[in-house]
Amino acid sequence: MLIYRNNLELQNETLKLKKTGKSIGFVATMGALHQGHISLIEQARKENDIVIVSVFVNPLQFGPKEDFSKYPRPRESDENICKDHNVDILFLPEEDSFYLKDHKTYVTVEELSEIHCGKTRPGHFKGVTTVVLKLFNIVEPDRAYFGKKDFQQLVIIKKMVADLSLPIEVIGCPIVRDFDGIALSSRNKYLSPEERKTALAISQSLREAANRIASGEKSAKVVYDLIFEKLSNKENLKIDYIAIVDDYNLKTRENLDKNTVILIAAYVGSTRLIDNLHLEDIL
Repeated sequence: MLIYRNNLELQNETLKLKKTGKSIGFVATMGALHQGHISLIEQARKENDIVIVSVFVNPLQFGPKEDFSKYPRPRESDENICKDHNVDILFLPEEDSFYLKDHKTYVTVEELSEIHCGKTRPGHFKGVTTVVLKLFNIVEPDRAYFGKKDFQQLVIIKKMVADLSLPIEVIGCPIVRDFDGIALSSRNKYLSPEERKTALAISQSLREAANRIASGEKSAKVVYDLIFEKLSNKENLKIDYIAIVDDYNLKTRENLDKNTVILIAAYVGSTRLIDNLHLEDIL
């Protein structure tokens, strides 16, 4: 496995690979790799000649009161995971050199970036799309793999790629869950044992919603009320939002079908968690 830290050096290497006709699969991460990331790497490995993984805690997507400074950075563990799963190139850009000191250019996907998580975390998706486009320009992948747990992020990146005519296939991969049903996230490490028990209510509420929908429920309001009742009664859990929306434009849906996704964001203690249910997985 090759490791690059310099933007230009990696870009030169990927240009050489492209000239040989090799396909490149790319997994962009912020590190603290877990089984969810591994599933993306494995999918990329199946479908491409070369697999490139980036590990970069992107300062642009963190708000001033968020967890940038304490976000886990277990570099040795991340490197070992990449080696063990046959990653060809690991990109570890330096935080102080990835962006130019006088960086002035940003990418914004309007409307989609301002709702749901974007409303709670203003500027977050501007940081996401800026770093992803920069990484795409460096890596020049044929395919890029993102987890469906960050569903709004996936929709926004797909829209950016379509709007800017980037020759990249963006592939959404299934949510990976822990043994108890909680969606895997690097931020789960922040949870105390008691908070983790509380957090289970999020995935449990989605499971109950799935059962109701599989039994024929078509009303978004009925499902919303079911989830709200389950979560609003949990001590030490604060709902950020529950949204039942179209899986393309993220606009509110009244009736449920396979193109609907249920999005949940909630605070358990001070940790913000997200999860979702895409109805195409159950209908």
